[in-house]
Amino acid sequence: MTAETPPHTTDKFDDDDYPAYTMGRAAEMIGTTPAFLRAVGEARLIVPLRSEGGHRRYSRYQLRIAARARELVDQGTPIDAACRIVILEDQLEEAQRLNESLRRPAAGPGQSTAP
Repeated sequence: MTAETPPHTTDKFDDDDYPAYTMGRAAEMIGTTPAFLRAVGEARLIVPLRSEGGHRRYSRYQLRIAARARELVDQGTPIDAACRIVILEDQLEEAQRLNESLRRPAAGPGQSTAP
């Protein structure tokens, strides 16, 4: 990091939700076309943020989601169904994460976590 670079600038690139990628770069990164990204946007799988000039910007998290949809489409799944599958997979993963956190007992100092 140089003296001219504010410390928070580099943090943005470590943030999975920071919209760092243009549509062209995003499409290139996941091996698809801008039209595919527009289609998953229309299906509401991902909603890209817009730059001040109105251009779509994608985060790494959104690109992982779009890449998963692309895998399903490449296997012959219609795009609307692929988007729905990815949404359900994401919801299931979140529910499992929440379930696991609720199952863990909250042990204080000196308390055992064993049943």
